[in-house]
Amino acid sequence: MDNIMKIEAKILEKISSHGTVEIPGLVLRGFEGEVDYPKIVAILHGCAVADGLERSEKLEDVANTYAHLHNSDPTTDMLFAEVSGEAVGYSRIWWAVEGSGQWVGFQLGNVLPQWRHKGIGSMLLRFNENRLRQIAAQLKESGQLPANAPCLLDNFVSSTETDRVNLLEQRGYKAVRYAFEMVRPDLENIPDLPLPPGVEVRPVEPEHVRMIWEASNEAFRDHWGYIPDPWEEFERFMNDPDYDPSLWRVAWQGDQVAGMVLSYIDKDQNEIYSRKRGYTENICVRRPWRKQGVAKALIALSLIALKERGMMEAGLGVDAENTSGALQLYESMGYRVVKRSTIYRKLINV
Repeated sequence: MDNIMKIEAKILEKISSHGTVEIPGLVLRGFEGEVDYPKIVAILHGCAVADGLERSEKLEDVANTYAHLHNSDPTTDMLFAEVSGEAVGYSRIWWAVEGSGQWVGFQLGNVLPQWRHKGIGSMLLRFNENRLRQIAAQLKESGQLPANAPCLLDNFVSSTETDRVNLLEQRGYKAVRYAFEMVRPDLENIPDLPLPPGVEVRPVEPEHVRMIWEASNEAFRDHWGYIPDPWEEFERFMNDPDYDPSLWRVAWQGDQVAGMVLSYIDKDQNEIYSRKRGYTENICVRRPWRKQGVAKALIALSLIALKERGMMEAGLGVDAENTSGALQLYESMGYRVVKRSTIYRKLINV
């Protein structure tokens, strides 16, 4: 194999057919294994300030992510841009099928700020699109995807990533959905809220984890763009250095999971940004237990747990148009919006 690895030459030819980039020493190549992990980390951190993003990834974090990929093969689904042997950008794609039956191709791409506006980002994006189109076509041809299934391309972009926003809009992507990052600026005055009769919080045991994962997938089934969380992603979470189920607050009734808040503390991020923040994430309640105060009670218990660990604030992410009223719920618990992100999407013909 040469430096293109398993990437099919015809995909790279399609990139070139849309115009070449005249940069001396520029080479496009495929993924070369673990030796690329430090380059990924360097590019992520090199983009952070310019894109207004908080980054705390270490080498072990990237290795953990790539050990648990789902519907993404780095040897065919990644492209690196190098200039005179230095990695200056990379991209990766993956895909999933929504509960509605729509096929969605996801993508990411990062180019170091000093190498932007030279056409490299456009080339990476064209590679992503061509590869995703190829995968969708193969799935339809093999019968794994209905011939009439809609095929979409998605990008999740922070409002501070102006270069990425401009690139996507130039390529015909439209904003279809918004999400908010929220922060509760202190952990004072946490309300004492009861759970419904018969519902209790229990310590998480190893044998509970699979049931919690299954209950989470069921609870989120009603949400926009629902895609079952693959077990590989949950395994990645479990292998993260910050994985600490003693922070989780899971409500049970008998042998059934009623709802949950799966909190964590990103220690590296807190050190880098000189703060003490915990995250109250994966907040969900299964349908039989909704509208009984389960979510609010679990959030309150989670905030107390974070405070007991020395945290001084809490964060979470939420779909801005969540039909269950999540935004209003979190505001009532003291969280405030600090940043907006956008899902950019376009339909492709396959």
